[in-house]
Amino acid sequence: MADAAVTGTDWAAWQQSWDRQQEWYMPDREERFRVMLDMVEALVGPEPRVLDLACGTGSITDRLLRRFPKATSTGVDLDPALLAIAEGYFADDERVSFVTADLKDPQWAAALPHDTYDAVLTATALHWLHSEPLAGLYGQLAGLVRDGGVFMNADHMIDQDTPRINAAERARRHARMAEAKAAGAVDWADWWALAAQDPVLAGPTARRFEIYGEHADGDMPAPRWHADTLRAAGFGEARAVWASPSDTLLLAVR
Repeated sequence: MADAAVTGTDWAAWQQSWDRQQEWYMPDREERFRVMLDMVEALVGPEPRVLDLACGTGSITDRLLRRFPKATSTGVDLDPALLAIAEGYFADDERVSFVTADLKDPQWAAALPHDTYDAVLTATALHWLHSEPLAGLYGQLAGLVRDGGVFMNADHMIDQDTPRINAAERARRHARMAEAKAAGAVDWADWWALAAQDPVLAGPTARRFEIYGEHADGDMPAPRWHADTLRAAGFGEARAVWASPSDTLLLAVR
């Protein structure tokens, strides 16, 4: 685990810069996190054992523990750079642990410290997977979420039956992003360029691009596909509980 006292790296600053970069794409990001935690509290209470799936820098875990101090979180990801930030940021917090695992590996869950979780939460991550491996992952999650527990996925979910709405929303969103970029906002490519220049993150950043490449979006199916697939995987109920013009927060109850 990277220690700021040893590395001299300001992990909180990197965590915050990641948040700002993500908000360039999703100005309503905090709203989806708020609704996500509202539903965690409503369905499993204020002391949940949480699996932060594809956790990145631990954005969900950070908000989880601020709101629910008695919660615990296991973050799982494969990205060595984002995990380095997460591990540095949460160093010495006994409520948090991290696991390096590839969600495409059928045995990834064997590395987790617990067999079941009250809540499995993820945001802006699973769109990297195509529909077939994502359906397989949903089947695995049905076995990890306890009876009465929840899974929530906040991500890009595109309804292909509404092409005119989709085109208009995309044009408006990209115009807003261009305005913010012109005003100095840091985008995905800029952020990673900065990470590559950091003495501590340069190595992990190079490794993450060896693993992932630049970017590879999956199929991004419509919300109803996610709900139907989760119910078929073994969840009792599933539906959207929040949506923006481009994204959806899908909640499933085991």
